[in-house]
Amino acid sequence: MPKPKNVFQCNECGGQTSKWQGQCPHCNAWNTLIETVVLLPSRRFENLSGTHAELRQLSAIETASMPRIVTGMAEFDRVLGGGFVSGEVVLLGGDPGIGKSTLLLQVAATLGANRQTLYITGEESAEQIALRAQRLGLINAPVTLFAEVQLENILATLEANKPEIVVIDSIQTMYTEAISSAPGSVSQLRECAARFTRFAKEHGTVMVLIGHVTKEGAIAGPRILEHIVDAVLYFEGDTHSSYRLIRAVKNRFGAANELGVFGMTENGLKGVNNPSALFLSRHSRPVSGSAVMVTLEGSRPLLVEIQALVDPAGSGAAPKRLVVGVDSQRLALLLALLHRHGSTQFGNLDVFVNVVGGVRIDEPAVDLAVLMALYSSFTNKPLDGKLAIFGEVGLTGEVRPVQRGQERIREAAKLGFKKILMPHLNKPKQVIETIEVIAIDRIEEALDQING
Repeated sequence: MPKPKNVFQCNECGGQTSKWQGQCPHCNAWNTLIETVVLLPSRRFENLSGTHAELRQLSAIETASMPRIVTGMAEFDRVLGGGFVSGEVVLLGGDPGIGKSTLLLQVAATLGANRQTLYITGEESAEQIALRAQRLGLINAPVTLFAEVQLENILATLEANKPEIVVIDSIQTMYTEAISSAPGSVSQLRECAARFTRFAKEHGTVMVLIGHVTKEGAIAGPRILEHIVDAVLYFEGDTHSSYRLIRAVKNRFGAANELGVFGMTENGLKGVNNPSALFLSRHSRPVSGSAVMVTLEGSRPLLVEIQALVDPAGSGAAPKRLVVGVDSQRLALLLALLHRHGSTQFGNLDVFVNVVGGVRIDEPAVDLAVLMALYSSFTNKPLDGKLAIFGEVGLTGEVRPVQRGQERIREAAKLGFKKILMPHLNKPKQVIETIEVIAIDRIEEALDQING
């Protein structure tokens, strides 16, 4: 039998090289080569035979709507695009202790009432899972547990029992005997994920894989792991806070960037019906430096508060620029625009910008709200507490339209806001009685809302 061969494999592209290098020769990524062991030839090519696949014309393939398997948790179903689809493979990643296992145990308990559900644990014993279920009040839930990490044993069990829903906790603990490297290595992750995905597609089984994340927040392992699966979900939030966010960064059966909001309680995770309330402060009186923005998270309009603080820098110290929740490059752009069009000078001032609630906003529609919060803090003049804002700002001072303005207006009106500052090209054709629309074309018009 040939001896296993050690190679160095790239985490980004999967390319291999015989010796370590600082830069991958295939994709030019730096510090991504990890030592691994290739498959043993005698095991890798065992019982392989070629077959002729049927060729089909695209026009001859019948398409049908895919029925959804509703989990019973509205926020989780929203992120999935309406529920699971038969044969779907979902990868859920998040920080340790964020609530991944708790969420999927709740989902398995709900679905187990009508569908055969199997929870495979590789990190905890069955007794530990039972203790968690007891804390959550799910000890009598119809969920089958299986403590195993060996891939071949798991697949044999799945073949024998044919469950409809399978949870793998976690994919980094699984290993196959066909590869001699340790569990969690690039080769093990790639092979185990591919075998689980193949089983899900052949049998129509819903497969949910829990994944570890690195210190940078990305799912540990090769990027091919995210390419193999149908949906990639990230569990976000501070472990010291009671609120959690699930964001879909990839979804073949729904919208990407969809957001689900949960609250952690003694009985597990509960969906939050009005997530906008989490990201809005309750000020007893108007304060300067605060602006409410209407953003879009997937298909959901969401109101968040943008806070800005402009303060003189210390004597002899370089001015600070600190941004949380917004791209720092946008801040530099907006400060230059305020200098040009608002007669402001931030050269000797510290500038801080924060999005309340830990939400990160990547869309350019945040520009106008950040600009207004900065100018409000600079002039120490508060904005109207019933004013909501959205709009992109161009380098020449124009306020540009953004997508789905009508939905943003309706969400602000639903939450009791009386005014909305927005681009003129997003102005609705029909008058909305419950909210006053202030449509503008230039930055100067926006700043007039503060200057009066």
